[in-house]
Amino acid sequence: MTKRNLKEEIKEKLADPILRNNLSRFAQQYPAARMKAYGNIGGDAEIDALRDDLRQMKRETVAHIEEVADEFQASLEKRGVKVFRAKDGDHLKQQLLQICKENGVKRIVKSKSMATEEIRLNDFLVKEGLHVKETDLGEWMLSVAGQHPSHMVMPAIHLNRKQCAKFFSDELKENIPSDIPFMVQTARRVLREEFLHADMGISGANFGIAENGMIGLVTNEGNARIVTTIPPIHVVIIGYEKLIPKTSDASKIMRLLPRNATGQRMVSYLTLVDGPTPIIREIDGKMVEDMKKVYVILLDNGRLEAAHDPKLNEVYQCVRCASCLNVCPIWTSVGGNVYGHIYSGGIGAILTGLLESSEAFSQFSDLCIGCRRCTTICPGKINIPDLIQELRNRRTEKVGLALPEKIMFQKVMTNRKLFHTLLRAASIGQKPVQSGRFIRNLPLFFAKMTEGRSLPAIAAKPLRDRTEELFKKNPKNPKMRVAFFSGCNIDFVFPDTGESVIKVLQDLGAEVVYPHDQSCCGKPVLGAGDVHTAKKIAIQNIKAFEKCNADYILAACPTCAETLMETYKEIFADDEKWLARSKAFGAKVREFTSFVAEEYKKQGRLVKVNGTSKVTYHDSCHMKRGLGIYKEPRALLEAAKGYEFVDMEGADKCCGMAGAFGMKYANISLRLLENKLNNIKATGAQTVAVACPACMMQIGGGLDKNLPNVKVKHVADILAENL
Repeated sequence: MTKRNLKEEIKEKLADPILRNNLSRFAQQYPAARMKAYGNIGGDAEIDALRDDLRQMKRETVAHIEEVADEFQASLEKRGVKVFRAKDGDHLKQQLLQICKENGVKRIVKSKSMATEEIRLNDFLVKEGLHVKETDLGEWMLSVAGQHPSHMVMPAIHLNRKQCAKFFSDELKENIPSDIPFMVQTARRVLREEFLHADMGISGANFGIAENGMIGLVTNEGNARIVTTIPPIHVVIIGYEKLIPKTSDASKIMRLLPRNATGQRMVSYLTLVDGPTPIIREIDGKMVEDMKKVYVILLDNGRLEAAHDPKLNEVYQCVRCASCLNVCPIWTSVGGNVYGHIYSGGIGAILTGLLESSEAFSQFSDLCIGCRRCTTICPGKINIPDLIQELRNRRTEKVGLALPEKIMFQKVMTNRKLFHTLLRAASIGQKPVQSGRFIRNLPLFFAKMTEGRSLPAIAAKPLRDRTEELFKKNPKNPKMRVAFFSGCNIDFVFPDTGESVIKVLQDLGAEVVYPHDQSCCGKPVLGAGDVHTAKKIAIQNIKAFEKCNADYILAACPTCAETLMETYKEIFADDEKWLARSKAFGAKVREFTSFVAEEYKKQGRLVKVNGTSKVTYHDSCHMKRGLGIYKEPRALLEAAKGYEFVDMEGADKCCGMAGAFGMKYANISLRLLENKLNNIKATGAQTVAVACPACMMQIGGGLDKNLPNVKVKHVADILAENL
């Protein structure tokens, strides 16, 4: 695999005004178009029920994939279809070449097929001397341009009409104006000749029905139907993941696929192919009736191995609608071509890892920031970020970490005293570049890190050094005992927010304790795929909090809360002793705003008030889509004295921090931050409230550089002001 300069490719895409305009406009229009298409279905609950139905059907199918494939083949053969099975791309190419030779095929027309892109079929056929023509309008233009699809459904979405007109002109050797209807008519004229003279048509499939061997093709252009009907030979290339047991199962796909893919209730063409049919063709100058030949090649290429993987077989729930790309903040910023040769986005990373190699996967797997927008929309309910994380874990287990990460994670972060000593040293070392709470400018090659945003300074006195004084204000007759898990950011970057958390809890009648043996939650280590080291960190934290004998363990960082509550149980799934202890530990963990909102409601303190200072709220990705918490912080803000709450557009869109991603891919991070700042500015708010310290770092740094009159505050800080 060729090593790519991914950062340079990303830089180029971010600087492309056509790409930026196309993707941003599409990203704005898609959600509304999708929901409009679902208008006759009902609300979220009804849509969710359809997704559950599809997921269950797909799960049952993959559990019996060999039996389904055998039935599919038997049904096809009863109809007179010749069926082949290909273990990989090279095997399929040889099978197809043999079919071409046996039938004297010279000219081939193709309809859109990601499976053929996956195995680079066109390049192979051309090298073998065959004339191959893509007939999907987007695919045709890309083939002329020497490019590959950037999207599974809309392959040429990154191009505009002027670029398309140039490709038309280059291909046809005539001046083609950038008029879309004219280009469509031109394509129809040119491709019609290809259809009429083709010896073979090659298509993919959206589904293959086992009980009767029927092939389903879902398209918005008529080319696929012509490819499957006019040429005397039709070859279907279909992956195992497209197989479904019954005809009724196709409706489960069709109720979701068009709506999610293109925002349509139904596509223009649903073509069902059920075997050879009589055709009229010219033989030796005479028109005679003949039987069409139909071949089906069932492609494995890593699919069967994935089907038998208890974790990764979830990928079979994908119906290739690409809705996950449509809402992905990274894909909608840089497009699909930076991801690899064929599949893009989060689902593309998974498919590349399964169908190509872990090396290919590793080159762009960290472009998934784990925001989980894809999980809220995927018709098959695939947990894309978790599957990516599983592949990262396996990659790290196989090849290990890079030396800097290895030292940081395995030597420093597992040694709490060393880790915290280094943070304290950094707070002193930063003073030459520190300006108040921020580092606004860095010298030399570090300068790019402070372009467009300031960086937070490490506090001179961390929270752990303040607790002794703070706990003197614990109530004498507490209603509950609460242990505070601060996480690294609140402890060393935002200790003032930590003080606010403690004050709010004390006001609720809690005796607050702070175990000093606690360390990082381990999320950065887990993100890198180093599960072994993460277990060591988890054990340290579990032991530290077990000693507290607390009623609750509070975290004011949703990433920490989710890690403590859920991830610790997952990483100890094969360790009976620590699984039990992690479950007991996790059962006590609560996220700060949801806990406080619950207590305030009991006390009748969630009463809306009208203030004069506008405050808006940014939803952390882990908060809303990980923990499902978004109403509670808003209720707290609406009840905060002196503030008027206003929601912002795109409140739940990622701010671009995403842990180490914000530094590694600073240019994408800043693009996402720019969008967030624009939405904040549009509200007219003087304060942005957050419930995540990482988001506070990113948004606060952006505001400091771009909107210095607007301040960012943790919800805890606003609540503490009201006491």
